[in-house]
Amino acid sequence: MSDVPPADLAPPNVPEFSVSELSAALKRTIEDTYGFVRVRGEIGRVARPGSGHIYLDLKDERAVLNGVIWKGVAAKLKVKPEQGLEVVCTGRLTTFPGQSRYQIVIEHMAPAGVGALMALLEERRKKLMAEGLFAEERKKPLPFLPQTIGVVTSPTGAVIRDILHRLADRFPRQVLVWPVRVQGEQSAAEITAAIEGFNRLAPGGAIPRPDLIIVARGGGSVEDLWSFNEENVVRAAAASAIPIISAVGHETDTTLIDFAADKRAPTPSAAAEIAVPVRTELLADTMNLSERLIRAQTRRVTEAHSRIEGLARGLPRLSDVLALPRQRLDHGAVRLGQALASAARAKRSQFSALRLAPATLGARVNQERQRLSSLPPRLARAQKALMADRRRHLDAQGKLLTSYSYEGVLERGFALVRNADGSPRRNSKGAKSGDDLTLEFAKADQLAVTVTGADAKPVAKKSPKLAKKPNQGQLF
Repeated sequence: MSDVPPADLAPPNVPEFSVSELSAALKRTIEDTYGFVRVRGEIGRVARPGSGHIYLDLKDERAVLNGVIWKGVAAKLKVKPEQGLEVVCTGRLTTFPGQSRYQIVIEHMAPAGVGALMALLEERRKKLMAEGLFAEERKKPLPFLPQTIGVVTSPTGAVIRDILHRLADRFPRQVLVWPVRVQGEQSAAEITAAIEGFNRLAPGGAIPRPDLIIVARGGGSVEDLWSFNEENVVRAAAASAIPIISAVGHETDTTLIDFAADKRAPTPSAAAEIAVPVRTELLADTMNLSERLIRAQTRRVTEAHSRIEGLARGLPRLSDVLALPRQRLDHGAVRLGQALASAARAKRSQFSALRLAPATLGARVNQERQRLSSLPPRLARAQKALMADRRRHLDAQGKLLTSYSYEGVLERGFALVRNADGSPRRNSKGAKSGDDLTLEFAKADQLAVTVTGADAKPVAKKSPKLAKKPNQGQLF
């Protein structure tokens, strides 16, 4: 039997509530009793709708408590709520009448000890390392002297002043500051957007594209620096085409962006020192190198001059080299004059002998005339012999031609069949009844015939004998 009494048996003094009144009463009771509480638990489900609020579950081994973080509070949280993180939440306990459930409105959240936060950090580091985001071969070299430096940091903190002051002392460069929040719920998204925004700038555009990016923040606790451990920030730093220097916290602070960046600086001021050389030291080094170059060139020229002088001492003097040729030239000139004089005397003597002995000259002329008169008969005999030789050669060629000619075959009783156009017919293939043919016999004797059928023998037609082919005859 049911323990609930019938309606007509209920005590008459029990008050009656509507659903809304009872829900409101429960809400007041819970809020008055648990106006401000601290709850420790592990974060379960996390939901982030477009409104900016965060809805989550806090759980332990035996129970689950719904929680909500309003938009204004979520932006100020030092630690981003993530599933599996053990936290301590402070807030007000209240109810949600629309779904008949109670929940905690979280106003502050902190990790349940540094150990839990460090365990989550180590797990994320191993995951990103396994993907190769921290590999040394991915890191890019820093430019020696960047023209433009992009700085991702808070515009109101001491960090940007330290960086600008350090750059001005060492080597003034153009600096572009991308202002971001470096702590809180929205800081990770802003840092990611800043790195990606610098990379999207077009080279040579209205806003110069940085040659180097410095991501900087001052020191703080693990919770304060947690934005630089977020996965989206680390992935943006690893994917950046522009070299990045990470300068987050102090020298003892380590965040995941330090592993993904191309260079880690212990402090923001040290990042500025890494970014640019000291201008005065660079000028001094340049002057030193210039002086060394001048001394080296001078020493090289001096050594070359000394070497040339040493080689020159081993060479003979020009006068000694030219002495013998000059002497030979002088002797040749003297001998040439003597030879010319001797030749002139000899020719003069010959001329005198011819002029003084006309009988001798006449004898030589008669001798040459006799020699010339003997040349025409010799030429005639040579031409006659040549013609006879050519005639014998031509006769031999004619006999060879006659032996190869078809006319020799006709002389043995054969006949040559020609078509109407005079071309030779080699067989009966293609012959038709009525075709005109010509039979050629020896000694140019020809006979015209007509084909009467494919298997019939040709019948001779009476036709006048064709004129004999004239005989070519012989050339000689």
